[in-house]
Amino acid sequence: QVQLVESGGGSVQAGGSLRLSCAASGYTYSGSCMGWFRQAPGKEREGVAIYTGGGKEYYADFVKGRFTISRDNAKNTLYLQMNSLEPEDTAMYYCTAGDVWYILGCAGRVYWGQGAQVTVSS
Repeated sequence: QVQLVESGGGSVQAGGSLRLSCAASGYTYSGSCMGWFRQAPGKEREGVAIYTGGGKEYYADFVKGRFTISRDNAKNTLYLQMNSLEPEDTAMYYCTAGDVWYILGCAGRVYWGQGAQVTVSS
């Protein structure tokens, strides 16, 4: 059974940084897709960043240059380093994993974590 567990959310002031972690169990990293989505109150869930099995990274325009996605295969953990945070980044952030990737998403059998809240105050 695949489990994705996020951690590292919290509250920061604008301009601050946070790092989210997603610990995966029961999931094979190689040749697959992992990434981060977010959902703000009253808005649809949107893709933030994707890390492909081939090691490529894709970012939403609104986080380019501020967020960095990375993966530690030895620890089965996906990360999202978030710098220069803005109040508009306030959302629940979800880790996702799937069989195949597309720009800013995973497809096939798709799994989701429970979410980590990020709150940025001005």
